[in-house]
Amino acid sequence: MERMRIDKWLWAARFYKTRSLAADEIDRHRVQVNGDVVKPAREVKVGDLVQLRQGPDNRTVRVRGMSMQRGPAPVAQLLYEETPESIAAQAAAREQRRLAREPAHAIVQGRPTKRDRRHLDTARNDGWGDRWSASLDDDGAGH
Repeated sequence: MERMRIDKWLWAARFYKTRSLAADEIDRHRVQVNGDVVKPAREVKVGDLVQLRQGPDNRTVRVRGMSMQRGPAPVAQLLYEETPESIAAQAAAREQRRLAREPAHAIVQGRPTKRDRRHLDTARNDGWGDRWSASLDDDGAGH
């Protein structure tokens, strides 16, 4: 077997969980072969350069083999070789995410409970909200 559909190869190499997910990503132009935007039926061969985006990461891999079935991860990793530039870019992105975490990930408890909401409402109704008014009314009351 010399050639294989790109969606099937991406599935067999375990980049995407299903062939339909791979095809969707290809249709969204998140996968290129040798720098060209492709369709799911495009065939790849050994030596082709595949650029793909997985979440926030961009990866560039060279096709090293073909497989008609999806195997375990160690076997799937033999189907491709990641370029040194791609490995360096992933390491830099990983370090950037480590240093500048997403603010939403710092929220430990998530949404307020009913009890927390009641406390917020009573604090707001007890004059807390009036203190922070920014209106410029003539009566001087600030609301």
